[in-house]
Amino acid sequence: MKKLLISAAAAAIMTGAAYAQTEFYVVQDTSTKKCTIVDKKPTATTTVIVGDGKVFKTRTEAETGMKTIKVCAH
Repeated sequence: MKKLLISAAAAAIMTGAAYAQTEFYVVQDTSTKKCTIVDKKPTATTTVIVGDGKVFKTRTEAETGMKTIKVCAH
């Protein structure tokens, strides 16, 4: 019973830690020049990270940061 509880607690901690590591990026579509916020580092060549490649911890931080990035302020 103790092993089961310890395993369950460890799994919950690991899941919580992985969930808390969400990152947000401000990216720009290379054809439309439109900026958006994504929660995964882009791998496609049609989008590029803007704003010196800054990684944001929350979506709110990314939204605030996007307002200060020159290529996104149209």
